[in-house]
Amino acid sequence: MSAVPAAPARVGSPALRRLVLVLALVVGALVLGVVLAGPTWAAPTPPTDPTAPTTPGDSVSVSVNGVNGTPSSSVVVLLAITLLSVAPALLLMMTSFTKIFVVLAFTRNALGLQGVPPNQVLAGLALFLSMFVMAPVLGDVNADAVQPYLDGELTFSQAVDVGSGPLRSFMLDHTREQDLALLTRAADQPNPATPEDVPLATLIPAFLLSELRSAFIMGFVIFVPFLVIDLVVSAVLMAMGMMMLPPVMISLPFKVLLFVLVDGWGLVVTSLVRSYAGGG
Repeated sequence: MSAVPAAPARVGSPALRRLVLVLALVVGALVLGVVLAGPTWAAPTPPTDPTAPTTPGDSVSVSVNGVNGTPSSSVVVLLAITLLSVAPALLLMMTSFTKIFVVLAFTRNALGLQGVPPNQVLAGLALFLSMFVMAPVLGDVNADAVQPYLDGELTFSQAVDVGSGPLRSFMLDHTREQDLALLTRAADQPNPATPEDVPLATLIPAFLLSELRSAFIMGFVIFVPFLVIDLVVSAVLMAMGMMMLPPVMISLPFKVLLFVLVDGWGLVVTSLVRSYAGGG
């Protein structure tokens, strides 16, 4: 008698079926969310009318002062750099530097010394003597113009006008009227009624001409005693028959000795400083 075969077992278990069902629900939810979250289109915004252009003002003003009225540090640095760039021209044209340097150069040439003292030494001595002579003028410029401008009490244009006053007075005191008249006629300008009406463009070159004239007069006075020594030495050598010997070799030691004995540098410097003690 044969045995009856057993029925085949069912594929899958209840737990597997539940897992498959959950996965199907999740995938369906994702697909539904993607479909519902499609691109949304915003409502178009109506165009607006363009604004009318503004009319520019008549002038443009730039303020260089800070909040409390004092100039900003960047402006002060810019002015200082600008002043340093034009300082050599101001030093030559509006101070006593030119006259002092020319007189010192005349003194060196009168002694017959071509390179002693060197130009750097003469320029340095002339610079410090100019600072000594111009100290009262520079003090007035600093007190009347520079410090009020830094404190915000004056504008830049007002500070320039006030600061040029002491320099103008100094140059007028040491400028000849003939030089002023010469430059005024050369520029085809009317004669100024008062010294304060003389423009700086006329006053500065007239001041330079007067300084050069005074420097050449002082140079002539310095040359005379050394010229006498050269003539005496030349006459002595001629009388001794030593015509082939250069007189400069003999006269130079005597000129240096005379210059040292009379304290020549002190006399020259004293004369230069005293020439600025009064007008002219």
